[in-house]
Amino acid sequence: MNSDYLFVYGTLLKDTTKNEMSKFLDANAECFGRCYFIGKLYKVSWYPGAVISYNETDKVYGALFKLNNFDSVFKVLDAYEGMSENDPDSSLFKRELVTAFLDDGRTLKTWVYLYNQLLDGIPCIESGDFLRL
Repeated sequence: MNSDYLFVYGTLLKDTTKNEMSKFLDANAECFGRCYFIGKLYKVSWYPGAVISYNETDKVYGALFKLNNFDSVFKVLDAYEGMSENDPDSSLFKRELVTAFLDDGRTLKTWVYLYNQLLDGIPCIESGDFLRL
């Protein structure tokens, strides 16, 4: 299965520091608004990392984007997120499909960058929202 959607929850959000990559995403995608997926959020460093959870009360909040050009956008964002298709085990993040829950009650499959390293000693962001640390 494939999707033209990307769920973002950290430095790619429009309301963060307006870094170069958040501007790139904004220029190459249409924002559909806020949503969440079932997961847990951690404060890795100056950036967050999310992982899948099987507890439906664990939610990671962010925004959903529809990409204008899947291949060219992911080529840039995969590099930014430290993802390597040639060495997935050592990648900082991995890109996977998850179900996003939109504010209007709809659900859809979307890509998300999930943290791909050990979580030992990394604090959880209990709110699930990087903008509300």
